Amino acid sequence: MKKTILMLLAGLPFIGMAQIVTTEFDENDDANIDENEVEVLNENEVEVLNEDVSETGFDFPEALTDANLDSLMNLYMTKTYLSTADDCQQLSENPDVSHEVYRDRLKRMPTIMDMAYNDVVRSCIDRYMVRLRRQVSYMLGAANFYMPIFEQALDTYQLPLELKYLPIIESALNPTAVSRVGATGLWQFMMATGKAYGLEVTSLTDDRRDPVKSSYAAARYLRDLYLIFGDWNLVIAAYNCGPENINRAIRRSGGKRDYWEIYPYLPKETRGYVPAFIAANYAMTYYCEHGICPMQSKLPAKTDTVMVNQNVDFAKVAAVCNIDIDMIRSLNPVYRKDMVPGYSKPSPLRLPLSDVSRFIDMEDSIYAMSGKREVKPAELVVEEPPVTTKPSRRERAQTATRAVYYTVKRGDTLSGIARRHGTTLAKVKRLNGLRGNSIRIGQRLRVK
Repeated sequence: MKKTILMLLAGLPFIGMAQIVTTEFDENDDANIDENEVEVLNENEVEVLNEDVSETGFDFPEALTDANLDSLMNLYMTKTYLSTADDCQQLSENPDVSHEVYRDRLKRMPTIMDMAYNDVVRSCIDRYMVRLRRQVSYMLGAANFYMPIFEQALDTYQLPLELKYLPIIESALNPTAVSRVGATGLWQFMMATGKAYGLEVTSLTDDRRDPVKSSYAAARYLRDLYLIFGDWNLVIAAYNCGPENINRAIRRSGGKRDYWEIYPYLPKETRGYVPAFIAANYAMTYYCEHGICPMQSKLPAKTDTVMVNQNVDFAKVAAVCNIDIDMIRSLNPVYRKDMVPGYSKPSPLRLPLSDVSRFIDMEDSIYAMSGKREVKPAELVVEEPPVTTKPSRRERAQTATRAVYYTVKRGDTLSGIARRHGTTLAKVKRLNGLRGNSIRIGQRLRVK
């Protein structure tokens, strides 16, 4: 027996309403998830059993692995511009908190999305509050810089503002993060999905790494997923594993459309994704109750962009304007090769507001240094001589196997050309087989 479900066409842009296609599946298909679909990280796998969730394992999202969080703390921006607050008493250990307190705190959070509590959510909260306390402190400091960007994008599309914590579990707030499958940036866009939502990727630029552009693209993508599923937990689960996997889990669960009811049929990382999202919201709201101090941000309070229409090297900007090149990199993660490719199209360069005026004052010098090249004038080319009439022994000695050519321009005379190149009219005529003094614009003359 066949039945039909609605499936999202992943990777296609949406216009107004989501594009869908009906796909037939056999009800007798194997109901077990193919474990080859998801790479399992054994050290991050957790077994869970309670009355709300079936006995099954789950993986923490990739961004919450130690390696990825360590990469966040090694970022120049994090190491240089975040420091420990002097007036906050950071506890070395997490205080004991009962299930009832956790459940009550989640209920009191001002969110549209359902913040459920169970053993899986508790495991994710414990990971933040116990094992990753130092990293949470770093992310709280970095959040001061990124959260206003996320909130503006989400509010533009009238989406729940608690979605601003999605990049915490996607990238640990690292704008240059790249997953093991190639997802990139704060919102971890794959190449195809990013391009479908207007994010350009070239050898020199990657809009997936642009905090502003990627945030608006993510907001549009989340809006379109909600048009399909109508449930925010399913939306963020689909953001992680793709809408096809969510529809497959819905089918295998017998048509249920609640995240916790389709939980056993999801890929392992997606089983940990919604709980990690709930835990991230909890951690960013109740960190004080767990004795975690946010790092203080020393990032520029205000920044601005200048549009450049020539290629500009970061090193030249740093040298001329006396700006740390790592600061320029941190504020411009969209550029992959320490250069703004302004020749392709006018492109923005973000700088601390206090340095923008200096850049504008020194713009010509920066362009000159960035574009400096060793080239020969177009009208004066040195090359191997063509094989023509046999030159005299004296001419062979003078040319020394090289010939110099000149292209005639408007207003030139044969005698003037000879004089400018330190030769005689007779010699120029002889080298070019000329009988008279007539020449034409564009004519190529050998002058030596």
